[in-house]
Amino acid sequence: MLETAIRNLREVITIDELKNVMEKKEKKAYIGFEPSGFVHLGWLMCAEKVKDLVNAGFKVSILLADWHAWINDKLNGDMDAIRTCGEYIKDSFKAMGVKDVNYIYASEMMDDMQYWSIFMKVAKQASLARVKRAMDIMGRQADEAEKDVSKFLYPLMQVTDIFYLDVDAALGGMDQRHAHMLARDIAEKLKFKKPVALHTHIISSLKSGGRMDSAKMSKSKPGSAIFIHDDYETIRKKLKKAYCPEGIAEGNPVMEIAHYVIFPRFGEMDVQTMEEKLHFSSYEELEDAFIGKKVHPLDLKMAVADYLNRILEPVKEYFNKNPQNLEKLREYIKI
Repeated sequence: MLETAIRNLREVITIDELKNVMEKKEKKAYIGFEPSGFVHLGWLMCAEKVKDLVNAGFKVSILLADWHAWINDKLNGDMDAIRTCGEYIKDSFKAMGVKDVNYIYASEMMDDMQYWSIFMKVAKQASLARVKRAMDIMGRQADEAEKDVSKFLYPLMQVTDIFYLDVDAALGGMDQRHAHMLARDIAEKLKFKKPVALHTHIISSLKSGGRMDSAKMSKSKPGSAIFIHDDYETIRKKLKKAYCPEGIAEGNPVMEIAHYVIFPRFGEMDVQTMEEKLHFSSYEELEDAFIGKKVHPLDLKMAVADYLNRILEPVKEYFNKNPQNLEKLREYIKI
């Protein structure tokens, strides 16, 4: 069960604490998402980890952080749009095969005065400087909060979410590390349960090219991402334009998709070149061939498109049968 809980993670803080948690009869985990746009490939890794945690015996809550999205000015601060997006996110996880989880909106928790009691205790233990350092979890710079004080509340709310839900483990991408470490530090001060932090890899933007402004795939930057309900031709078109320098694997979003999405699912991969079909039994084999320029970027891109289409076929089938929330969200998001 431990191997199931930790596979394909980038980081576990700490493995010894997780071993202790795994011995518990009842254990809880959570992951939070801002309802703020269409779901992209990076969420596939999160969905697979949620399934892993469920299979490892965790009761998992998926937090739909509606008030967090509002504070973060997502979807123009339109709460109707944010709630529509929350329902669409539920659809997305169902489409990705996630079952037996609890969905909860942040606004539901905030109706409970106990939430605000915890929030104030958290706030009493956090310095302004520490909160500023944690603001990268919301994709903001600290100076942005100077014009909007609500931005300072966001990291404190995320820590409060963890304590209110009383979880043993907090799951998120590496971009959530500051918030999770803040929660762990405050837990010690308040004698609260210290959450184990489980961090997934982050897939780079398709347009990355080493630019910091587009470092990761983002639902708010359509050109940076492949969405889980994109059709085959759209996937191919996006990948053809993707940053994929010949012979360079590091920081290459197409290679990252192969590494973190395709190989964990299939355990192998074929790439058709002009001369022959190449078979790779591991990502390491593919990486060696790509660095050695035995695989051309365009051949890699088309192979990745084919595998992604296979992975996403059930997702598209789900949305074909259940289009209501997706279509309603498209009324708010024009891309």
